Amino acid sequence: MESASQTLARHVVRTSYDDLPASAIDAAKWFLLDTIGVAWAGTGAPGADALRRTVLADGTGGDCTEFASDRRLPPMSAALLNGMYAGALDFDGVYEKGSVHPDIVTLPAALAIADQQHASGRDLLTALTLGNDISCRSGGAMTGNRGWFNTATHGVFGGAAAAAKLLGLDADQTADALGLAFSQAAGSQQALVEKSLVKRMLSGMAARAAVFAALAAQQGVSAPKEVFEGPFGFHTLYGDGACDALLDGLGERYENAETVTKKFPSCTANHVAIEATLALRDAHDLTADNVDGGTVTISPFMNGLVGGPFDPADNPQVAAQFSAQYSVACAIVRGRLGIAEIQDDVIADPSINALAQKISVRVNKDWPGKFAPCDLHIRTVDGRELDHHAAHTPGSPENPMSLDDLKEKFRDCTASGVRPLSAAQSDRAIETILGIEDVADVSGIFAFQQL
Repeated sequence: MESASQTLARHVVRTSYDDLPASAIDAAKWFLLDTIGVAWAGTGAPGADALRRTVLADGTGGDCTEFASDRRLPPMSAALLNGMYAGALDFDGVYEKGSVHPDIVTLPAALAIADQQHASGRDLLTALTLGNDISCRSGGAMTGNRGWFNTATHGVFGGAAAAAKLLGLDADQTADALGLAFSQAAGSQQALVEKSLVKRMLSGMAARAAVFAALAAQQGVSAPKEVFEGPFGFHTLYGDGACDALLDGLGERYENAETVTKKFPSCTANHVAIEATLALRDAHDLTADNVDGGTVTISPFMNGLVGGPFDPADNPQVAAQFSAQYSVACAIVRGRLGIAEIQDDVIADPSINALAQKISVRVNKDWPGKFAPCDLHIRTVDGRELDHHAAHTPGSPENPMSLDDLKEKFRDCTASGVRPLSAAQSDRAIETILGIEDVADVSGIFAFQQL
């Protein structure tokens, strides 16, 4: 009897670009642009330089692109660094049903192999679609979690599938790649709880593991076949899961199309609060001086991520990105929350910090949502009581961003990082990436850096 991972492997091998629905391809292209943008900004994030020095000490030289650099690296090194950059600012897309950020693992793994193989844009989009669908399916099929970081533990399967597809592996080799991915699936939420820098490296570690899995399978390394359902398989060790859910509608429904685009460079659990704050601020001319305090009501899941006290002492950026209090206060003071608002000088702003201490977090235990809804209540110094209910996460299918919104986000992101792009370079990048299906060799798509 065929195992779940063997079924997934056969699906990956048999599916071509022409088999994919337009919605799935459009989503892959949308998040290709989005993820490259946020990764570009992430090249300058705290921790990025330290990881760069660590990786480069092991040598350079290879076929693979490092974002915002002229260096070419071996595939596993490129996947590690680009995966870290993509996840560094917590500004990347998220599949809410499974709490998985698929693209920050799948894209770095896929791009490393696509560079090496001189793959076409259609080949890359096919691999991204298949890989991200598997990452999302894996996350969505899990009904429990024993403390693992979902993006890494589910994303490694999608990354391995995408890399295997680009290498042209057969079904048996692709099944081995998934088994090798399982053998490396790792990443604990403890890094998030302690707000340590390694949290933003977990996606890169998973991308590197995914590339290794596909390359080792290509060389004939065998691996477990009952990856998910085995007595010591993924669903036994990592959290309660169901293979029926994992495989439901495989090849007919592509879950990557349900990924949410992040509107703000912050944990997704903050986004409804940020949007609610901006709505009240614009409607009532709120400022740090006329706000007396407030309460943001969120779900238990959201509270576990962003409900703790705001303390920027040890790691300002991570603390700000995982604080509902900072999010509300910053949105009132600055009128936005973009790349500039997660830099140390803004996070240290006394007016934002003072206002954050006046914001309390309340938990509605009856709300099951992971990233929505929220209720925001603001008290003003002149006695007004203002309320706003945000029902849907910004960037979700219920509350979508436009293509113009996405392009503006890309421009904001690529204007920062270690190698900021000019307006002309950014516009050329947008044109190139949105037309990726017509590119014969993706190893040249970063030529916009040379404008």
